[in-house]
Amino acid sequence: MPSRTADPTTALRETALYAAVKRHLELLGFDAKGEVCGCDIVAIRTAGQPVLVIVEMKLSFTLELVLQAVDRLPMADELWLAVRASTRGRDRDGRVQKLCRLLGFGLLRVAPSSGRVEVLAEPAPYRPRLNEKRRSRLVDEHQRRLGDPACGGSTRQPIMTAYRQRALACAGALGSGPQPVRALRIVAEDASAILLRNVYGWFERERRGIYRLTPTGQAALSRWGS
Repeated sequence: MPSRTADPTTALRETALYAAVKRHLELLGFDAKGEVCGCDIVAIRTAGQPVLVIVEMKLSFTLELVLQAVDRLPMADELWLAVRASTRGRDRDGRVQKLCRLLGFGLLRVAPSSGRVEVLAEPAPYRPRLNEKRRSRLVDEHQRRLGDPACGGSTRQPIMTAYRQRALACAGALGSGPQPVRALRIVAEDASAILLRNVYGWFERERRGIYRLTPTGQAALSRWGS
């Protein structure tokens, strides 16, 4: 079992959560005890089917709290995380609750001053409801993108999306001079929409049905290649 290395001051402050969580567990029929084999709280209910619960406490939701819970999980029937209630902390973030459900952890929000304990997530297997719209967008972008032009983890630079690839294909076709829209459909089937929307400011209409590159488009072509 890993030893505790937390700052003593922090540990003392975390004890402020203990009484409220212990009371909450006792009301559910558990016999709760603090600091058992390195666990903040271990609670056992022997009536009926025996249930062993471990609770790890922190003043705020942190990675260290999650890692502690992962370490304790094989020992418990239920694993709960308890954090101090805040006005703008992680306990207010819905993604944290989803993470706890995904990992099978329960999550408690504790107000030490009032002793109020709020259950934010139950320790049960969780599978988020599939978002078909977002999933469809991922599949469509993946399938339409040519090759693998963007390095994973890239930040602070434009991403080479499938749309940008098609716009660049149109720009490449216009690199030698103005062209009719129908000629550009060879390189991008939605060329008409790309030219009309002109998201990047690369195109301008010379006359009806005929487009040419703007200076911005020329610069983009030089940067990204044809």
